[in-house]
Amino acid sequence: MPGPASKRRIPVSQPGMADPHQLFDDTSSAQSRAYGAPQGPSGLGYLTAPASPPAAFLSDPVSNMAMAYGSSLAAQGKELVDKNLKYYFAVDTLYVGKKLGLLFFPYLHQDWEVQYQQDTPVAPRFDVNAPDLYIPAMAFITYILVAGLALGTQDRFSPDLLGLQASSALAWLTLEVLAILFSLYLVTVNTDLTTIDLVAFLGYKYVGMIGGVLMGLLCGKIGYYLVLGWCCISIFVFMIRTLRLKILAEAAAEGVPVRGARNQLRMYLTMAVAAAQPLLMYWLTFHLVR
Repeated sequence: MPGPASKRRIPVSQPGMADPHQLFDDTSSAQSRAYGAPQGPSGLGYLTAPASPPAAFLSDPVSNMAMAYGSSLAAQGKELVDKNLKYYFAVDTLYVGKKLGLLFFPYLHQDWEVQYQQDTPVAPRFDVNAPDLYIPAMAFITYILVAGLALGTQDRFSPDLLGLQASSALAWLTLEVLAILFSLYLVTVNTDLTTIDLVAFLGYKYVGMIGGVLMGLLCGKIGYYLVLGWCCISIFVFMIRTLRLKILAEAAAEGVPVRGARNQLRMYLTMAVAAAQPLLMYWLTFHLVR
């Protein structure tokens, strides 16, 4: 007879004990319950109170000082934009149309005085004589795009060459501004002409450069030279009539030329700035038309 069936003992897990078939204890639940809770210095899991703001500042003073300095710079930058740059972009469609007409046909314009309201120049959208940065900025971007188009039609396009074109134009603009500021310092001119005004006036030449290159692409070199020549004469007249009220303020206010060494230097400076615009217009565009 077979013997009595042997009984296997099944271990019964007691409360608080781990599974006997498990090799290691599962401590993930305990860790998950303690996750996120700050521990004491001994690392035993004791909760500690959050640090106060002065204590947090003292714990990492360098980063906090950097954040405070960055916030101060951001506030100053916002104030600079609100006071200066915002004025130069206060334009509308009517102003842009009138300004472009003035750049191409300055011979028909009579009143070149900038209008003021309580010793503050009015916004460009209310005065076509006021300088702006919208047209120079858009003209510069359009000039780079047109240059890329011209290079592409001649199978000479490359990102490096286009970047060289943009950097060259910016370098010449920067050099112009620095040279004029240094010249104004040498001749001791008391004028309200600011650096941003110079950037605006010098940036208007890109409008004529765009016209010359586009006409060169459509009609060849003959169209290029005709349109660029007209635009060069127009920008020369525009700069003379605009800057004479800024640099030759005393003589223009009296209505008669003042014979003096200082005023002659001012006149020469005005003519030099105006004459440099056609030269740069040709230098930055002649290689784009073949």
